[in-house]
Amino acid sequence: MKKIKAITPFLFPILIIVLGLIIYKVLGYEPSFYTIIINIGLAYMISPRIKKIKKQTGEETQITWLFFKKVINNQV
Repeated sequence: MKKIKAITPFLFPILIIVLGLIIYKVLGYEPSFYTIIINIGLAYMISPRIKKIKKQTGEETQITWLFFKKVINNQV
């Protein structure tokens, strides 16, 4: 969990760069306003969501992904 938590803030910018390379180099589109918006939107949808939940045992951090059904919990 600590490894995932350490790289989580960097995943959104990394996904923007990777999806941009796929859209511009592999698919051959030129950068325009619409392709940039699609690129950022896809990166936002794919990136993980972090929620802090208060429970009786203490506060927990919950990480969920778009295609990953299992929820990762960690006590803070």
